[in-house]
Amino acid sequence: MADLINLIEGWITNLLLGWGASEELTLFLLQALGSVLVVIICFLIVIALIWVERKLAGRIQDRFGPNRAGPFGIFQSFADIIKIFTKEYVTPKGAEKGAFNIAPVLAMASVLAIWAVFPFAINVIGADVHVGVLYIVAVSAFGILAILMAGWSSNNRYALLGASRSVAMLISYEIPMVVSLLVPVLLAHSMKLSVIVKAQQPWWYLLVAPTAALIYLISSMAEIGKAPFDLLEAESELVAGYHTEYSGMKFGMFYVAEFLHQFTVGALITIFFLGGWGGPLAMRWPILGVIYFYGKSFLVYLVISWIRLSLPRIRIDAMLDLNWKFLIPVSFVNLVAVAVADRVMLELDLATWMYVGVMFAVNIFILLASLFLAGKSKPVVEREKFPPRPVAVPPGTES
Repeated sequence: MADLINLIEGWITNLLLGWGASEELTLFLLQALGSVLVVIICFLIVIALIWVERKLAGRIQDRFGPNRAGPFGIFQSFADIIKIFTKEYVTPKGAEKGAFNIAPVLAMASVLAIWAVFPFAINVIGADVHVGVLYIVAVSAFGILAILMAGWSSNNRYALLGASRSVAMLISYEIPMVVSLLVPVLLAHSMKLSVIVKAQQPWWYLLVAPTAALIYLISSMAEIGKAPFDLLEAESELVAGYHTEYSGMKFGMFYVAEFLHQFTVGALITIFFLGGWGGPLAMRWPILGVIYFYGKSFLVYLVISWIRLSLPRIRIDAMLDLNWKFLIPVSFVNLVAVAVADRVMLELDLATWMYVGVMFAVNIFILLASLFLAGKSKPVVEREKFPPRPVAVPPGTES
């Protein structure tokens, strides 16, 4: 139990070496096995999350969730999988077949590739690259490209409009998201995810930089197209948006990528602001670190689902105003303030608890001041006064 993961890795390594495999081949097979295991876990998580979100939606919106297929409807997701595998693949006439077929694969790959650099525990890390944050930003942009490819190649005006909105929405919300990510990079003095997680023991960056965490949460929800930012697939306007023309497993890949992306955002927030695998005895027992990591990610997933199921869709102009007039200025001001405060307190050599308290106060002050100024600058539009409309009086009833 103390080191179960290393024990299994050592057993597989000795087994392969005993069969005559070279060290290079053994390392390659271990990495391939780890990648396959992560992908399998991701798909199993999606199956569970679909059921969880439906039951949660039922409770929040005062209706029943799945309750027919199996106890508490737990087999409903498997029934949906069977149904979606048996549906017919339809390619619309006039579609650009190459881009049309690659788009769902790219959408899925863009999410799965992010997991390649995650630190799941103190000694369970994917590719521990020195530019892990930059890698995540670059790979997540492939999802935007997949949406553009799907909408443009479908030969459908509704799909094209949904893809066009991604340019206005997703790409613009990348700016505050990236700027907010610079805060944990600045505090940890590294872009390696493993270093960022270790730097948060025992003080999470949620306490040190709560404003950056909030901005990253809002920007990430816009990036994955979740309500109230689900204008890419607004069914009341665009049928289903960029994936209107997709059917069968091609639509299923977009569907799975959307759920997995939401859980991935929870994992990213866990890494950057919630201490990653950190927790009691996590350094001694790596298996506990894995449990902490997935547990925190699941809690963030529930928070995002709670927000998504509670708020209505906002207009495109209000969504862009929120980004360009509020999130981007606040993110830049917060980044500069955190950098200056961090440097000053390191020079003063303050105690850790004082450092955390001052940083928390600086972030809260910036957030409250921004909300106050945003409320003051909002123009008050007076309703135009019209003369009273004359009331028609039936003939013969005049007094």
